[in-house]
Amino acid sequence: MTSKAGASECFVYIMLPGTTEFVTAGRFVLEPDRTGVPVGRFVYGKSYLARADAVPIDPLELKLANTTYQTTALKGVFGALRDAGPDYWGRRVIEKHAGLPALGEIDYLLYAPDDRAGALGFGLGPEPPAPKRKFNRTLDLERLLTLADTIIADEDLPEGPEAEQAYDLMLIGTSMGGARPKAVVEDDQGLWLAKFGRPDDRWNHARVEHAMLELARECGIHSAQSKVVAAGGRDALLVKRFDREKTQGGYVRSRMISGLTILRTEDTHQHRERWSYVLLAEELRRISANPKDDAAELFRRMVFNALISNTDDHPRNHAAIARDAGWKLSPAYDLTPSTPVSVERRDLALTCGDLGRYAHADNLLSQCARFHLERDEAASIIARMEEQITGGWYETARRCGVSEKDCEAISTAFVYPGFRLDLPDQRKR
Repeated sequence: MTSKAGASECFVYIMLPGTTEFVTAGRFVLEPDRTGVPVGRFVYGKSYLARADAVPIDPLELKLANTTYQTTALKGVFGALRDAGPDYWGRRVIEKHAGLPALGEIDYLLYAPDDRAGALGFGLGPEPPAPKRKFNRTLDLERLLTLADTIIADEDLPEGPEAEQAYDLMLIGTSMGGARPKAVVEDDQGLWLAKFGRPDDRWNHARVEHAMLELARECGIHSAQSKVVAAGGRDALLVKRFDREKTQGGYVRSRMISGLTILRTEDTHQHRERWSYVLLAEELRRISANPKDDAAELFRRMVFNALISNTDDHPRNHAAIARDAGWKLSPAYDLTPSTPVSVERRDLALTCGDLGRYAHADNLLSQCARFHLERDEAASIIARMEEQITGGWYETARRCGVSEKDCEAISTAFVYPGFRLDLPDQRKR
């Protein structure tokens, strides 16, 4: 991608359901208003709207219509477009690679790799380029891990053609969510998101996160497929890309929007009033092809996060995908335990009931009707999952290769004492 820093417009491409080539969906312009506030404007192309197979980029905010959409949220970038842009880690990689004095929001979209999350692409021309077929192989992991360590340490990147090639490989996959170092790799089964550990990690995150994805499945949750592989004497977690399907003609892409976009909010504490499982369940009802099933699945994930003390369950760690015209909740991902000091109260990142973010059994039950669940049914889900995690987390972790030392380190995350703490009557709802 060649562009000047501060690009003010770009074309938005999309890969339609069942296809492996991009078409142009519309045009995005980002400019400051008279007060300097960034304003984003998006308009679908007339030729795209005329297509019988056209689908909306965002079923809530960017519906198919001959109109100019406008936003000042997220620095003027529509949520569905921002979801296809680089995450925190990706921005660090791009900033080191671009060699430009400053980068604007559109620059990040343009510099992000072709194999970004979801089905969108961005470019400066009205006609989309052919999708790139360049993917890391699993044998590149050791080289990528070394480069990741260099970026984490904020050290100068190595020079030379070989280093440049390694850097380009690291760039692939920088839009896949989260702040941990990562890259996309390919093997005979398809595409995987490789997540690398950091030198300052308190435990082996690769094996622990793999164990949590397995434990979630044992609790009846649809979680992403994962495996752990060795890289440079360390472990790397590979999570199967659920927004890609390998075919003889290439990779078919699913559209994808984050929970942040579904909630129409931002990832700052000033906008936290809309960070809510309850609101997310209600918004999903507006787009889901099977709203009752998705609401119950979201309830199970909320309960699971409370029972493993996953305090990083923010809106970007939830998503909806669409392989065809219909949307559904994506497989669960980024399930990580934490070990807060408090044994009486732990809070999730999202509101989960009448008592706010409090990860307490009564609070989880308080709004169960909004998840299409009767109170007895919801209570049974909580009890079964609590029993499964209490009795099974250690066995699952050990089976997934988590060391005895790391099991001890994470042991206080599971079913913490305050989960069933007897609350004063005035706090029970």
